[in-house]
Amino acid sequence: MAYRTDLALEAREMYYETAAAEAEIDGVEVSGEEFGEDLKVTRVKITSPAGEKALNKPMGNYVTIEIPNPMCEDSELYKKVRDICAKEIKNILNLSGKETIMVIGLGNQNIIADALGPRVVEELVITRHLKKYIPNEFGEETRSVCALSPGVLGTTGIETGEVVKGLVEKVRPDILIAVDALCSRRMDRVNSTIQIADTGITPGAGVGNTRMSLSRETLGIPVIAIGVPTVVDAATIAGDTIDLIAEEFKSHSAEKGKLLENLGEIGNEPDKYTLIKKVLSPSFGDLIVAPKDVDKAVEDISSVIAAGINLALHDEEAAV
Repeated sequence: MAYRTDLALEAREMYYETAAAEAEIDGVEVSGEEFGEDLKVTRVKITSPAGEKALNKPMGNYVTIEIPNPMCEDSELYKKVRDICAKEIKNILNLSGKETIMVIGLGNQNIIADALGPRVVEELVITRHLKKYIPNEFGEETRSVCALSPGVLGTTGIETGEVVKGLVEKVRPDILIAVDALCSRRMDRVNSTIQIADTGITPGAGVGNTRMSLSRETLGIPVIAIGVPTVVDAATIAGDTIDLIAEEFKSHSAEKGKLLENLGEIGNEPDKYTLIKKVLSPSFGDLIVAPKDVDKAVEDISSVIAAGINLALHDEEAAV
């Protein structure tokens, strides 16, 4: 069992941690850019079944934008992240100008750590109805956009995939964008990382609650997934804590250091994770953790994602 993560970037990092490999993974291409301190873009492209197997992710393109947190307190940084999001969304969508785009906000709007999708939908510029009834009021750069937050199985009694499939069959959009909260391997990427992928998404997969996937295979149209890790598995935190304690004790006490060093070397990473889960599960169940400032963080990052989508799909005047 490996640490839980929805990020292709982290899956690649974990591969090197567990496999002790140094050479690039066959079928995985990586490139990146930096935009000043703490703001960078990494692109992971999985091009072969071997790369797919190594990272346990479908073949396709994964763009990760790592941003400082908090962000919206700095208006210039906000605009920079918005523009980067818009550029990467445009690149991955490869739009011609005539498409109808459907945006689906996945998640439970009553649980803040799972409310990213619905929050993004609330701030989108919706134009499908307007372009239908008053088409002369809009230029070609303003695309037909519709959106919905379908809720979750626990509150609707309907699988999200079933709802989305029915909508796609009725509305017949050219492209679907699904926005959802994700799970990270590392606490420092929670609420400060945006992933854009052209491989679709499986709602709930990151927290072990897998549902019907939203993908080209299930819906018949391209599906772009935009997500932000808002939670981390408690077992991941425990494993990292063991490593940090071992390092701290080794630097202060030889005897204590030896004891804690042994704790830090409990098998390889998957073995350590499995052992921690075995210890935690009887008392805490499948515990997922969110930081205490998750409400403000989700508000900020959903705003910048919505702004990026608006800018990518419309001309600048309509986007704002």
